Amino acid sequence: MKKKPVSIKEQECSLRVKNFGEVVGGYTEQEALEEAARCIQCKDPRCISGCPVGINIKEFIKCITQKDYAKAYYTIREKNNFPSMCGRVCPAEYQCRRACVFTKKGEPFASAEAINIHFLERFVGDYGRENGLDVKVATDDKWSKFKVAVVGSGPAGLCCAGELARKGVKVTVFEGLHKTGGVLRYGIPPFRLPRNILDFEIDSLKKLGVEIKTDYIIGKVKSIDDLFSEGYNAIFLGLGAGIPSFLGIPGENLCNVYSANEFLTRVNLMQAHEFPEYHTPVNIGKHMIIIGGGNTAMDSARVAIRLQNMKGITPDTTISYRRTEVEMPARRLEIEHAKEEGVKFDTLVKPEEFIGDEKGFVKKMRCSRCELGEPDSSGRRRPVVIPGSSFEVDCDIAIIAIGLGANKILTSTTPNLETDKYNDVKVNFDTMETSIKGVFAGGDIVGGEGTVIDAMGMAKKASVSIFDYLLSL
Repeated sequence: MKKKPVSIKEQECSLRVKNFGEVVGGYTEQEALEEAARCIQCKDPRCISGCPVGINIKEFIKCITQKDYAKAYYTIREKNNFPSMCGRVCPAEYQCRRACVFTKKGEPFASAEAINIHFLERFVGDYGRENGLDVKVATDDKWSKFKVAVVGSGPAGLCCAGELARKGVKVTVFEGLHKTGGVLRYGIPPFRLPRNILDFEIDSLKKLGVEIKTDYIIGKVKSIDDLFSEGYNAIFLGLGAGIPSFLGIPGENLCNVYSANEFLTRVNLMQAHEFPEYHTPVNIGKHMIIIGGGNTAMDSARVAIRLQNMKGITPDTTISYRRTEVEMPARRLEIEHAKEEGVKFDTLVKPEEFIGDEKGFVKKMRCSRCELGEPDSSGRRRPVVIPGSSFEVDCDIAIIAIGLGANKILTSTTPNLETDKYNDVKVNFDTMETSIKGVFAGGDIVGGEGTVIDAMGMAKKASVSIFDYLLSL
């Protein structure tokens, strides 16, 4: 008889909608042991192939059942330098858990019976953090003579830096903002990724010898040629995708129409929810609409509803999405949390115009109803407008969360760095090397906006190629 999954404890909904404290609690030791015991230790564990960085999931779970948590930690760290972080934000239901033998073949995401691999990873990562477990730097002199520059301190940059530093390569990370973490800090709210966890994971890189320079925009302060002339043997570009996409409809330039990028950056990075103690404000309305269906849209909606509660405004926050909930790319857990917290969902809706008042502030959104037609290039059924279905809704804050494009600061000043029609950096996907010899890239600047763990997967592949390149010098 199958054992039931061990559920995770969560902060009470009526409380969490009024604060930015972490929503999902971790497993206790007993809960982790019970969940790990559900794993049947498959002869051919598909979950490993479902992990973009190839963690030996079977082995670390076995270590948990044996109460050898240190070995479990070091098993994960062989492939992933950030277990506490990834255990919190990885979309496991689309990756390792979906590949679990307990998920029926062909399901779009993991079944409820799949092993809670991400919660077990978080348990192990937190054990390592709380017990001061560190990964040692290799002492092989053949690597310590090399210097590598990493541009960007998001998930790709941090991952690449960690892989190189563990072998003894001297790594310097250049970050354009005043704080490290990239999208991990400005994009993901602290109720999903607490800042002490993020800071710990970044500090673990510093213990490996990684030097981090903030307020340092490569492409402005220094060029790629400058880095090479300063003695860096190779360069990794983890620039991310920081340019918001917009709808291209009338009224998008009205006041109080935000990109999700600006809205979340103001709150997550600049502490706008604690204004005036912090200097960056953000406007909060009575009728807030978030357009999109990905994780960024869910994060924006859940931040919005907290700010409404904290300001004493009766919550009215709506996700507006042009397909159905089934097609939403957001994590299922985040969708459920948003619903629990009072976020409304209005699906099969296409925004057509923002309508403003005489002062230039948005007041309404005009939309049309849709139905799903034939699949488009994404494989999802295309939304088709139903004629004569136009309607208007109240909207005094609109947040557009339909994706991000490539940041062009570096690419626009480096003409020999080839990009595609989306301004993403072109690479040889076998090696992750760009058109410039010795320059490698990974993460959102290569494949477009993706997940944290996908970016790390590309960075790990790039680090292997960087090692090979360094040895060829």
